Amino acid sequence: MDVCHSIELIDGEGAFNTSALEDFMKAVKMGERGLSYAVVSIMGPQSSGKSTLLNHLFGTNFREMDAFKGRSQTTKGIWLANCVGIEPFTVVMDLEGTDGRERGEDDTTFEKQSALFALAVSDVVLINIWCHDIGREQAANKPLLKIVFQVMMRLFSPRKTTLLFVIRDKTKTPFELLESALKQDIQKIWDSVSKPKAHKDTPLSEFFNVDVTALSSYEEKEDQFKEQVASLRQRFFYSIAPGGLAGDRRGVIPASGFAYSAQQIWKIIKENKDLDLPAHKVMVATVRCEEIANEKLGRLTTDEGWRALEEAVQIGPVSGFGKTLSSILEKYLQEYDMEAIYFEEGVRVSKRQQLEMKALNVVHPAYQAMLGHLRTRTSEKFKDRLEQSLKRGEGFAASVCDCMEFAMHEFDQGCADVAIQQANWDSSKVREKLQRDIETHVASVRAAKLSEITAHYEKQVTEALAEPVESLFEAAGQDTWASIRKILRRETNKAVSGLSCSLTGFELDQETVDKMAGHLVAFARSVVEKKAREEAGKVLIRMKDRFTTLFSHDNDSMPRVWTGKEDIRKITKDARAASLNLLSVMAAIRLDEKPDNIENTLSSSYMDGSSAVGLVRDRSITSSIGPLASSTWEEVPPANTLITPVQCKSLWRQFNTETEYTVTQAIAAQEASRRSNNWLPPPWAIVAMAVLGFNEFMTLLRNPLYLGVLFVVFLLAKALWVQLDIPGEFQNGFIPGLLSISMRLFPTIMNILRRLAEQGQRHKAPNPQRPPLNSTSFRNGMQDTPLVDFASESSSSTTTTKSSVSHVSL
Repeated sequence: MDVCHSIELIDGEGAFNTSALEDFMKAVKMGERGLSYAVVSIMGPQSSGKSTLLNHLFGTNFREMDAFKGRSQTTKGIWLANCVGIEPFTVVMDLEGTDGRERGEDDTTFEKQSALFALAVSDVVLINIWCHDIGREQAANKPLLKIVFQVMMRLFSPRKTTLLFVIRDKTKTPFELLESALKQDIQKIWDSVSKPKAHKDTPLSEFFNVDVTALSSYEEKEDQFKEQVASLRQRFFYSIAPGGLAGDRRGVIPASGFAYSAQQIWKIIKENKDLDLPAHKVMVATVRCEEIANEKLGRLTTDEGWRALEEAVQIGPVSGFGKTLSSILEKYLQEYDMEAIYFEEGVRVSKRQQLEMKALNVVHPAYQAMLGHLRTRTSEKFKDRLEQSLKRGEGFAASVCDCMEFAMHEFDQGCADVAIQQANWDSSKVREKLQRDIETHVASVRAAKLSEITAHYEKQVTEALAEPVESLFEAAGQDTWASIRKILRRETNKAVSGLSCSLTGFELDQETVDKMAGHLVAFARSVVEKKAREEAGKVLIRMKDRFTTLFSHDNDSMPRVWTGKEDIRKITKDARAASLNLLSVMAAIRLDEKPDNIENTLSSSYMDGSSAVGLVRDRSITSSIGPLASSTWEEVPPANTLITPVQCKSLWRQFNTETEYTVTQAIAAQEASRRSNNWLPPPWAIVAMAVLGFNEFMTLLRNPLYLGVLFVVFLLAKALWVQLDIPGEFQNGFIPGLLSISMRLFPTIMNILRRLAEQGQRHKAPNPQRPPLNSTSFRNGMQDTPLVDFASESSSSTTTTKSSVSHVSL
């Protein structure tokens, strides 16, 4: 330093000037010196030239005594200044003089406190003594030395302080004699000072490095004084080096902690407590290291690089995250190491660990976020890779194995990139969570694929069984269930074989494969059972359709014409037997090839000894209290029962009721056919008519009027024949035809008469717009119109008759 800065460190009242010391340290940049600094203090009698010596020796600017004003107190309290032009960096403390009249003879408290403070913080203590006091019992320096040795007992210091005695105003007495006499005086004072029991016999050399120098009088021999001071100044260069003036440096406080250390030492001294310098050193190291650590942590949290990295991580993954963050952390940890390197090692290391832990706590959320991004990205890549692999047709298990191995390898690489050099964080939990995510997804995909495969084969089985089984039920016969079982067995085996092949890529255990195959077999069976139950619900319709088909068609499937030669009883019995066989087939599910007596039971109940078919018969089948009075079939489990015996009984009764009309119509048609084939009366009736009607025939020939009347009656009868469609009415039976004709006869006659009247009125009415017609045209018109009307009326009447018959028949 080329400029000297000085401050009043402690005022005359004992107040420590903390702010001035901090400003001083910033001005001289003392905090950057580390351990490369020395502290020198000077003490001695008042007005002994201490400030003058310091100003010449170190280039300081302490206030000096004015010789013209006489001896008085120049320095009050303790002053601090930096030395100019000396390496290493050195600061000097100028202490208030002892035995001053201003404080009085009895007030030595501040002298002891300042002496103890100087010994605690200084590497070298200069003790200014007068040359003429050496060897004297009442010398002015004896109280000072007693004070130094007494307060030394209160210091628990691991290092020895250098005491440099400066003999002022040296006389002609040889220096060696002065040095010997001074050391004898020092030893006497040391021996006279009361000591703790532990140090009762401890020599002075255990506590101090004693050195002596002498200077000429500044006032009488100024030039010689300056030369000697210049020579002494050289001893302060590199004073802290091994063998230097400062000597022992074991308890030195780093320069950055000097302010806090000095303040705490003075506080302890003021409180009149014993000063344990090793403990004080630890305390200073603790405070300073913590301050440095907090400062570095604060800078870390506001670091632009870290803030940008933190914001980027919140958005998505950041490439090179671990390396970038490690460099940021290392930067501030190295700064801490550089600033705290000279403090007590145990404290320094402990605070560094705390700093590192706090810094890692700051960045840990970002690290966790990166692991979260890495986990999500890896999981998504696994899903995409697995999907593509399955689309290429690769086996499921092999695809899962390959994709998982790739995903975990990529995750491990990502963790290595995210890893922070200063932390030993374990990413195994995130890795395990990723594995669980993948396993969950694999289980979901596996379940979906297996469900898809199962649905495919279920659909295949349904399509293969539904229509054939329905067709077999429609044409139900003796071998219906045998055919169904054969189809079921064939299609089931085919589907199970295909399912087993489709499952090979999943590497499922045999138990699971067997379970899925069993499920497919059960499903195929359920398809047949469901179809059987559906067809059982339509059994009555099927029975009637079968009865109608067999009853109304011959063996060549041609519509049957009832000519009167057919055995309606046998045809009816055969058709009903076939319908009853259909009912027995649909009564129960027979997929287990177990025999049953359903067909025999129904046949014995309804077909054996059945009554003859007739037009008028009891519509209810004689009920028998027997096997059909039960709700279950023998040897048939309730689960396999489609139609209970009681339901069969009800269905058969309803079937007979609804088919009886068909049989009755067939009988009526047969009788009508017989009558239509025999329309001429018997020969005897013809002969009788000829014999008995001869006279009437001759009467008609004699009187042509009768022929006209007879012709008119013939025309009227012909019109009624056509209008009433008499042959069509009697096709449904004699009695129904007779009833229908009787109801329509009178209205038909009235209709014919009304039309004849209307025709007559129409021909009589004049028509001026029509051109005149010749007689032939008029006559032809008169003759043709009634015939046309009768033809149309005949067609309309025929339609009406059919509708009426149908209504009556129903």
